[in-house]
Amino acid sequence: MLLDGLNHAALLTQDTDRLHAFYTEVFEATVAHDQRQEQLRFSIVDVGPHTELNVFELHGGHLVPPQVPMFGRGRLDHIGFQAASLEAFEEIRQRLLARGACDEFVTDFGPVLSLFFRDPDGLEAEVCVPNPDATPGVFNPPGTPAARYMQG
Repeated sequence: MLLDGLNHAALLTQDTDRLHAFYTEVFEATVAHDQRQEQLRFSIVDVGPHTELNVFELHGGHLVPPQVPMFGRGRLDHIGFQAASLEAFEEIRQRLLARGACDEFVTDFGPVLSLFFRDPDGLEAEVCVPNPDATPGVFNPPGTPAARYMQG
């Protein structure tokens, strides 16, 4: 492969400070750059070793379009973040649950575990981690509950 990951995703927001707080508090992301200009505020939020969010807040009453259901969002449906470890995944999950940003459900896709969340602007995103319970060669469909996270 000639690529080694995602460099950045660009997000629109109406409240940069709120978005910064969410990503720094939940993911321990850092704000690497924050520039205020007359027509916009642009910031870079580092969310991984070589992955960032480019955050744009447009001034002058520019409204961010409302979030729509999956597969109705256009060419980019959602973004998926990679947790650094299973322990990090579990910590992120607890932080998201505490904020009401996700539900309890964790998907077992086979090779990876996944949870979906919504950020303060309504962007739906996903956190993934390698599945320690995976059976090699087995891929599960969306909606398959992860046994280690099922309420018993």
